[in-house]
Amino acid sequence: MAKIDLNDDSAIVIIGSGAGGGTLSHELTRRGHKVVLLETGPRLSPQLFSQNPGEAFGQLTWLEPRTTSGTWGVSKDFPTLPVWIAKSVGGTTVHWTAATPRLQRTELKGRTNYGAIPGTSLIDWPIEYDELLKYYQIAEKRLGVTRRNGNPGMPASNNFKVMYAAAKKHGYKRVHTAYMAINTTVRDGRGICIQQGFCAQGCKSGAKWSTLYTEIPGAEATGNLDLRIESRALRIGHGADKRVNAVVYRDSKGQDQRQKAKLVCVACNAIETPRLLLLSESAQFPKGLANTSDQVGRNYVHHITGFIWATYDKPIESWRGATLAGLIEDELPHNAKRGFAGGYHFELIALDLPSLPLAGLPYGWGRDWSSFLDDYRNMTGTFVNGEDMPRADNRITLNSNVKDPFGLPVAHVHVDEHDNDKAMRKHAQTQATAMYEGLGAKRVVIGNTPPATHNMGSARMSKDPRDGVANAWGQTHDIPNLFISDGSAFTSSGSANPTLTIVSLALRQADYIERSLKAGSI
Repeated sequence: MAKIDLNDDSAIVIIGSGAGGGTLSHELTRRGHKVVLLETGPRLSPQLFSQNPGEAFGQLTWLEPRTTSGTWGVSKDFPTLPVWIAKSVGGTTVHWTAATPRLQRTELKGRTNYGAIPGTSLIDWPIEYDELLKYYQIAEKRLGVTRRNGNPGMPASNNFKVMYAAAKKHGYKRVHTAYMAINTTVRDGRGICIQQGFCAQGCKSGAKWSTLYTEIPGAEATGNLDLRIESRALRIGHGADKRVNAVVYRDSKGQDQRQKAKLVCVACNAIETPRLLLLSESAQFPKGLANTSDQVGRNYVHHITGFIWATYDKPIESWRGATLAGLIEDELPHNAKRGFAGGYHFELIALDLPSLPLAGLPYGWGRDWSSFLDDYRNMTGTFVNGEDMPRADNRITLNSNVKDPFGLPVAHVHVDEHDNDKAMRKHAQTQATAMYEGLGAKRVVIGNTPPATHNMGSARMSKDPRDGVANAWGQTHDIPNLFISDGSAFTSSGSANPTLTIVSLALRQADYIERSLKAGSI
């Protein structure tokens, strides 16, 4: 691994080592660029991962305080944990469930295809779908996505077999074991999935793709990466020319350091990325860095989510098999006749028994509640994942009344649900209930909305600088050598789990940075 001097102003500094930052680090280092990669969390390994879900949660999760408000259910049910992201080398690619569907062509042009939706800030992406598709295909080969490029699909678990039978009887046609970044054959020196279930933690076999043991080791092998773990970025500095020139961070020994940079890429997740930009305010950027449009933190989107659980007379043992290895795509196409814009899909789901009452059920102790848990062995579940409408006032701001361990204001997450969101969730719950009841379920229970794991849009790309923070390449409108390299850059959420798109945009951004540096245009 390289050792880059703090005063080396030829370095590219990337903040965050997840899907965006980790991938971008590999792409730039293999092209010969010196990269300093700052990661707040520790560096773990498959050998160190806990298989106890509770321990794994504490091992990987960002547990520093956040605050929340608004009408969404998360504000009431999970006020201290409105979002669930990782704090580890590899970021959320360590604990993700590896579902990798693509955004739909219509979703990139939501404003055009859905029309003006009152109360939203929906705009079209400044990217054409065929351009994104090219990078999807590259990313899918990189991640080894199942059901793409000749890769076999995941095996059908009992949980999926119930979903499949229920969906087919309901009339759905597009049902399969999903597009998953999980090895079904040995690749890249990593093993295959052993179907042990509960994938929302570190993968002991390394079958699940993660930048922790794919992109970052690849970047280190080039000799151009300086990975600094347990190093928290505190602010991004700039010169009189308004170009960024350094990142101030607290290192693993508790000392403040200042790393000079010719280019800075922010990939901290859609909560911490806008927070860092807001914390980097100055006399020249009094509203926060790259925020002359007042769009930093605005237009925050997650996904319209929720659990639907069903129990049957016979054992299903849903914990056996990859957690999300099941997908129903029939509700994806936009169809205004359903009473809402956009679409959603159903994903197979299983929660470990301790987590089920904490995150997946809508009510507390009592005979009715406990009788449902008694049927855990006979339980199946599906998870709604749908397009969330952006709203200007759904945003990430700083809460100066609550401080993190570094004495800095924490992120405040405000979300008011739009009527479109509510209508979509209601439709999905009704369809899933009918689907499971049609297969003879003993009982169907609608779960609550869990903390957001898909966080997007808070520093979005836009064609018009007044509508967003970055251009079509993730390059901020205000500052040519400052880039947004994570889900913050999404113009809208679409209905697809975001990691594949984050990786694809990072690959595309790396190509743009390379061309621009050669041309001297950054």
